[in-house]
Amino acid sequence: MTTSQEELLPGTRRALLHRIAVAQAEGRAPSLVAAVVRDGRAVWHGARTSVDGHAPDENVQYRIGSITKTFTAVLVLRLRDEGLLDLGDPLEKHLPGTGAGEATIAELLAHTGGLAAESPGPWWERTPGSLRPELADVLGEQPFLHPVGRRHHYSNPGYTLLGALVEELRGAPWEDVLRREILEPLGLSRTSAQPRAPRAGGWAVHPWADVMLPEPAEDLGRMAPAGQLWSTSGDLARFAAFLATGDDRVLSAESVREMRTPAAPAEAADVADGASYGLGLQIQHRHGRLLVGHSGSLPGFLANLVISVADDVAAVVLANCTSGPVLSAVGADLVRIVAEAEPRIPEPWRPLREADPFVVELAGQWYWGTQAFAVRVTADGLISLGPLSGNGRRSRFRPNGDGTWTGLEGYYAGELLRPVQSPDGSVSHLDLGSFVFTRQPYEEGAPVPGGVDPEGWRGIG
Repeated sequence: MTTSQEELLPGTRRALLHRIAVAQAEGRAPSLVAAVVRDGRAVWHGARTSVDGHAPDENVQYRIGSITKTFTAVLVLRLRDEGLLDLGDPLEKHLPGTGAGEATIAELLAHTGGLAAESPGPWWERTPGSLRPELADVLGEQPFLHPVGRRHHYSNPGYTLLGALVEELRGAPWEDVLRREILEPLGLSRTSAQPRAPRAGGWAVHPWADVMLPEPAEDLGRMAPAGQLWSTSGDLARFAAFLATGDDRVLSAESVREMRTPAAPAEAADVADGASYGLGLQIQHRHGRLLVGHSGSLPGFLANLVISVADDVAAVVLANCTSGPVLSAVGADLVRIVAEAEPRIPEPWRPLREADPFVVELAGQWYWGTQAFAVRVTADGLISLGPLSGNGRRSRFRPNGDGTWTGLEGYYAGELLRPVQSPDGSVSHLDLGSFVFTRQPYEEGAPVPGGVDPEGWRGIG
């Protein structure tokens, strides 16, 4: 018997509505719209508004600010996957003459390129992009504030450079490439560089009085790849589903997983807050779960997209005010509400279709020195190694087709595990990056580096 997870329970839906209602009321937002995604599809939409008898739905556009950066990062990863660049390449190799070419593409994606956070000159978010027609206008005379690669420093000019890189290698405007390679394949028909009706107007709400002021909606020009896009909760729900699982028409699951992996050195405060940054995605540890996504803001608008891959739940929250509700907290709470009220039902356990006797022989208890580890063979074709108790180094390993295995995460990521056979064909020991794992602690006769005392184990006499 199986249980359908397509619809949320009434109590869950009410809790979600209550959370966004509190956010809109206490944050004094003219309107707020949200969506929740589970199992790859939107299962809930909600909205609150200050206008009686009218509420935005999942098709109303809001400006999404820096969530645009995640779209730009996907375009760059596509170029990498096609072999047109390497993430370790300096920008100068593909886009010469910028004055910031020593930063690598990976460093620009992770905001570790040492560039300034903002463009010089007047506040770029509230002034026309025509004031910055060239990359030199965006970067200024001194683009670097920090040594390249040493620290995470969020940079809008850095993503402007990545957009220019996309244009250079594709030979087309960033907006055209975006539409052709992401928006159309994923069916994001309500996402665009320029606003399309129906759309929300952007407002500034007075901090000490219940009055509002309209905000300008400027075309960011050269800086569009850092924050130009307009979208809807419906489109961003579909984008969140893609970021969780990948889509081979756009970007593989493996490359999307790479985007979700921390790629930037964390500041001390970030370590304390459980925050990091991947390749175009923010990463945070909140409410005991790992969340990935991105926030966004431009004058008149706030946006947040957040995903818990482990819970198979994502949330999108959009508001049309310059400041007010903390949408990152709202999005995390929407994920938590669903994950706790209706926890993910795991897929049924199924055995391996075929069992390789040699691989099965690896399963069981092994010792590194005196520390006990267990090797498990799983139905996904991998093996896992981890301590039997307490904390310690652990990893999954994928087969290489030649009897060896490569670590996928943690200390052993990229390291080679090699089962070594005895003359009779049985497995003598495991060699993992020069560490020897034996069936017994410091097993007699095993090739333990440094040797094993021939008198064996003893007490104090």
